[in-house]
Amino acid sequence: MRRWLRRIGIGLAALVLALTAASLAYNAATAGRDVAASKLYAGPYTEVDGTQLAYRHWGTHGTPIVLIGGFIEPSWVWHEVGPLLGRTHRVYAVDLPPFGYSQRRGPFTLAHWTELVQGFDSRLDIHRPVLVGHSLGAAVAVSVATKSPRTVAGIVLLDGDALPGGGAAGWLSHLLVPPWYTSVYRIATGWDWIVRKGLDNAWGSSTPPFTKAFIDEWQRPFRVSGTAAAFASMLGHGIQGVSTATIASVSVPRLVIWGSHDTVDSVSAGRETAALMHAPFVEIPGAGHLSMLARPALVARAIERLR
Repeated sequence: MRRWLRRIGIGLAALVLALTAASLAYNAATAGRDVAASKLYAGPYTEVDGTQLAYRHWGTHGTPIVLIGGFIEPSWVWHEVGPLLGRTHRVYAVDLPPFGYSQRRGPFTLAHWTELVQGFDSRLDIHRPVLVGHSLGAAVAVSVATKSPRTVAGIVLLDGDALPGGGAAGWLSHLLVPPWYTSVYRIATGWDWIVRKGLDNAWGSSTPPFTKAFIDEWQRPFRVSGTAAAFASMLGHGIQGVSTATIASVSVPRLVIWGSHDTVDSVSAGRETAALMHAPFVEIPGAGHLSMLARPALVARAIERLR
């Protein structure tokens, strides 16, 4: 038994060394893949509290709307909803760091995201906008509305219940050991099949337009320098959100919109959050978690109900 245990131990040690060597070689071969955000996205950018925030905008007149994306979502996800709302509104979509093309400067916490959104509004002279938060962005919208209710005209929670998801990701961050983590990160974020699979699970009942160009819009932000380290840091905070008491205390006009085929955050979770806020609940037929991409016209129409 001792002999076999020793052989197993030697075999495992050899495997670890081989994998580590392969990982180091792969990381060296792909070292040039990560570049400055400005090489991947021309802008616009604005500086808030020392952080370069990337954003997009549509429309030249009307009341303002600020769109806040969710986990790993670049502001590009609003590229169809934004122009529709921009017909009668001034619309802005901001990249929350470390997502999209904003500077990878932490801390990556709900409190800091809240400050950045408020600073973004102030920097661009956006007065009392409607905040639309998708998924993780829903918690940011609630946080801003409860901390500074006079600065917003209302909030819309889109496919996001604003609640924390627990602290499981916190211990996971301790397992993200280089060089293995770097290799896994680069393979996972650069492999079309993995990205397409994740998007497919979040899409809904309609046929998704997963062209190479579509997939590339999701993959490109992962190439911004510092993203892998930023994600590891963010996981240390777990899946962030606000308390049910905070949700219930929202006093500004509010609305909850949800994809009827959302399998990432259940429709029942959306209805519970709407009930807590005493907010109207709008279901988007056929849409999954990415309702703003699957059913942009219906989502834009629903958002405008809060005007």
